[in-house]
Amino acid sequence: MGMLVLNLNRLMSLPRDRQRRRWQIRARCRRSLVTSRGKRKGSPCQQDGDGISRAGKTMRSSIPDLPEEILFHIHSLMPMREAARAACASRAFLHSWRCHPNLIFNKDTIGLKINGRGENFHHKIGRILRKHSGIGLKTFSLDYSYMCGFDGARYFDSWLQIALKPGIEKLTLWLPTTKKIYNFPCSLLSDGVRNSLQYLKLHNVALHPTVELCPLRGLTSLHLSDVRITWDELECLLCNSLALEQLELECCAEIIYLKIPCSLQRLSSLSVFSCYRLQVIESKAPNLSSLCLTGHRLNFSHVETLQVKKLAMYYPNFIGDARGKLPSSMPNLETLVINSQSEVVDAPMLPTKFLYLKHLTIRLLLSPVSRPYDCCSLVSFLDASPSLETLVLDVSQPHMLYQSVFEDSQLRHMPTRHHGCLRSVKISGFSSAKCLVELASYILNNAVSLECLTLDTMYGYRCGEGKQKRCHTMEAALFKEAHRALSAVRTYIENKVPSTVKLTVLEPCSRCHASAMFIS
Repeated sequence: MGMLVLNLNRLMSLPRDRQRRRWQIRARCRRSLVTSRGKRKGSPCQQDGDGISRAGKTMRSSIPDLPEEILFHIHSLMPMREAARAACASRAFLHSWRCHPNLIFNKDTIGLKINGRGENFHHKIGRILRKHSGIGLKTFSLDYSYMCGFDGARYFDSWLQIALKPGIEKLTLWLPTTKKIYNFPCSLLSDGVRNSLQYLKLHNVALHPTVELCPLRGLTSLHLSDVRITWDELECLLCNSLALEQLELECCAEIIYLKIPCSLQRLSSLSVFSCYRLQVIESKAPNLSSLCLTGHRLNFSHVETLQVKKLAMYYPNFIGDARGKLPSSMPNLETLVINSQSEVVDAPMLPTKFLYLKHLTIRLLLSPVSRPYDCCSLVSFLDASPSLETLVLDVSQPHMLYQSVFEDSQLRHMPTRHHGCLRSVKISGFSSAKCLVELASYILNNAVSLECLTLDTMYGYRCGEGKQKRCHTMEAALFKEAHRALSAVRTYIENKVPSTVKLTVLEPCSRCHASAMFIS
């Protein structure tokens, strides 16, 4: 009996012992933490002191007494919103906030509500910048596009005066469309700024560089969107930016000629989107390896293309030209992306080869008046690409333009080929179209190294891909066709899938297209 009572007392004392040990551990942790010092000597950020730390107010900190350089480094790695909160909660971070290297202003970091007013937006930015010394700033990004029609030009000069200090590396200025376009102050590009600036991205501004102000010796990336700049001004900028590696132009309406000089030895990427007045594109850059063009049929005779390894073209009726002309003009091509619509002819069967092509993406944007493009003719690209590893085909159509395999189930006989490198194939917008069923069957029969085949009954993007919150919009009539596509897969494709191949069939999204599925 005595032993039983003793054991019961021990069991009852266990919770009290555990609680006592917790209190002891917490006490030791409190003693191991020290109160952060009010001032740290030698800080460049303290030299501007503006009374941020108010006398008589002491702040308890849970941050160990680490060297100031380590605390500054920890603070610099935080996103801006979290860094600002840390500065409010800890005096150790309060001083380093004035030297925070990244200031990124957008509706998320500022916390602007959907119905917020532009005044609140720029007042918050102004307060933050006035408390920043400008010292140590590496990245300054201002996204003002959410303030449509709001003219904040009177604030931009003062903000850029703080941001454009020697040592700045990245500058992004994304302004809204207003009646009076903002004139970017090139006069703020001092010698120190021109030497350190590496990345420049401007949207909806006027840029008028001069010979005296334009040498950007450290600039590696230049992105201009809806920027008012003439070719003479852009040429002046390019000829004095010899470290440039990436150039992107979008909707720059005043540029008529684009001639890349041979002095840009490091230029590797050129992108031109929707510059509809542009008439001539010439490039003598010897190391250009990536081209992305929208709305222009490029005359490759004016461009050094031997080093081009990646080409993205957004142009109507380009598939036939790509098959016929690219193998000879771009023999080292490894990645090819084609966005095309209104194709007049199918891909021709030719003897020319893409010897190094590994990744092929073709997006067919069919309109209500388009002819049904024979997707099975794309076998020509497979035959011409012995090194091809991935194939992506996206067929976008407003309604079913093709003859269904259920209307004519006699599949065409295709010659047997050996595709030893093709591992991954995805067909979006897969329907019961006979030509798509034939293409999928051909790939299963001839791609001996195939590992995965994905057939998506939707076209375009899906929710969850990148930052997409909703799937691409589709007409209700296409959802009925999606069910026929599933029947076509079960009838004509599933029995041809080898055991070594993973077949994935994606149905319409039940969350984004629930109403359309109900109607269909």
